[in-house]
Amino acid sequence: MTVTLLGFPWDASSSYARGPALAPGIIRSVLFSDSSSPYSIAGADIRKIISAYDFADLPETGETCRAAISERIAVATASNARPLSLGGDHSVSYPILRAMKDAHGPVNILHIDAHPDLYEEFEGDRYSHACPFARAIEDGCVNNLVQAGIRSASPAQRAFGERNGVVMLGADEADRIPYDKLIAPLYVSIDLDGLDPAYAPGVSHPEPGGLSTREVLAMLAKLPAAPVGADIVEYNPERDINLATAHVAARLIKEVAALMA
Repeated sequence: MTVTLLGFPWDASSSYARGPALAPGIIRSVLFSDSSSPYSIAGADIRKIISAYDFADLPETGETCRAAISERIAVATASNARPLSLGGDHSVSYPILRAMKDAHGPVNILHIDAHPDLYEEFEGDRYSHACPFARAIEDGCVNNLVQAGIRSASPAQRAFGERNGVVMLGADEADRIPYDKLIAPLYVSIDLDGLDPAYAPGVSHPEPGGLSTREVLAMLAKLPAAPVGADIVEYNPERDINLATAHVAARLIKEVAALMA
C-alpha cells in the first residue's frame, strides 16, 4: 500500500490567528531537507512509501473549499493510495472524513489535540477549526473517537462528547488510551498543539502541559491497525522557532506514513 501526501493550504476557518495556510509547503521542504534522513525510526524509506503528491491551491470560499478537499481525498482513495494530509487549520479534517466515510464507512479515530474541536458552532461558524469532529459525528463519519492531550475543553464540548461516546483524555492520561477501540478502519488526526509548546512552539493556540514528541510517537507505535488515512494540522510557521515544529511534523509524517504502508 502506498501513500499520497496532500497539502491543504487553508486557514480562513481559524478563530484567532492566520498562518497555517503557509504550512504544507514548508513542512514538505523540511521533510526532504538534507538536515534529516528520509527514514522512519524503524528504517522505512518514505521516498518509496509516498508515491504521489497533491499540493494544489484551494478555492477561496468555505463551501467550495470543503468540496474540493473531499474530492481530492476521493481521488487518492480511488487510486488505492492512503491519504496523508497536511493542513491548514483543523477545519480541513471534516471534509477529509466525509470522503473517508465514502471509501471505508465510519472510521475509528485517534485525535491528538489540546482542544476537542466539538463545538456546535464557534463565533457563528459551524465549520470553524473548533468544530470539525462535531460535524463529522453528525454526518455519521465516526465510529469511535478517542482524543488524547486534551487540556482546553469547555463544558459544552465535554457534554457533546459525553452524549456521543467520545473518549476524552488529558495529556496526563496517555496510558489510558483504549487501543481496542482503534481498530480498522483507523484514522489519525494530529493537531500539533496537542504537543507541549516546548516541543511544538509553532502553533496559533499553544497550551502548556501537553504531550512530548516521544509520547506521541509511542501512541502511534501502539496502534493495532494500519491507518487508512491521517492528517497533521495547525502548524503556524509565523510562530515557529528555527523550524522546530516543522521538524516535528516531518518526523510524524515519516512515522505515520510507515504505519499506513
